[in-house]
Amino acid sequence: MNTTAGLEAEDFDTLDNILDDLRERFEETPQWEFCEGFMAALVCCRRAIPEGEWVPMLLGIDPTEPEGGRFADETQRQQFMALWQRRFDEIQLALDTPVEALDDDKAYAPEVMDVRGAIASLPPEEREEIDDSEIPSFAQVWALGFMFAVENWPDEWATPKDKDAAKWYDLSLEAVVALTEDDSDVPTLSALSEDGPLSVSENRLNAYGEALWAVYDLREIWRNIGPRVAQVIKTATPGRNDVCSCGSGKKYKKCCGA
Repeated sequence: MNTTAGLEAEDFDTLDNILDDLRERFEETPQWEFCEGFMAALVCCRRAIPEGEWVPMLLGIDPTEPEGGRFADETQRQQFMALWQRRFDEIQLALDTPVEALDDDKAYAPEVMDVRGAIASLPPEEREEIDDSEIPSFAQVWALGFMFAVENWPDEWATPKDKDAAKWYDLSLEAVVALTEDDSDVPTLSALSEDGPLSVSENRLNAYGEALWAVYDLREIWRNIGPRVAQVIKTATPGRNDVCSCGSGKKYKKCCGA
């Protein structure tokens, strides 16, 4: 049973600070919300993706490089990985715990930002300085992070062969993909609070809920199917009087078959 304590607000602040530091050297370092979606996909993935695979893919950090391409130091790396593992365990526990509603305290709640709501709260003169075209929709970055993992491990996310599972799988992925699109409807609700500024459409919030249930479904699909089984290709064994396949020129019985 997983007893790892979940992350607190200050822990997410620490992760943001580490990512900000990495971004000073590697400008393509993603925001935490992207990492959060990426992590959810790793939790759901058919195969457990080891650190040596996902760290270079997500952060562009290559430990084999002599200069750059690294965390600032070993302490920073250990801090990031410890917090990452705690959050990973927290998400995994949430997705493996049956819930009836997404507002259940035990349900998976992604760490997402309401950027449009935050901007709407600014004074008018500050809002005018911001280019609206660059503002992501609610949970859009999270969904992009999720699909980034799916697209980079296609073998682990290949459609199941079972027809019912394949249909279930396709609908679940479609729900996540829908969140990667922009919320072009008129905002009528506050994304994260009842009395906040209008920042999201009702359709978007509904799509967000459907995507979260889809993550639960994807986790269950792969848990039921299990990991991929590597195909074993057997090579024909030479007869005892045949020439040995190793290239020695001797008969098999006097060479590798001895």
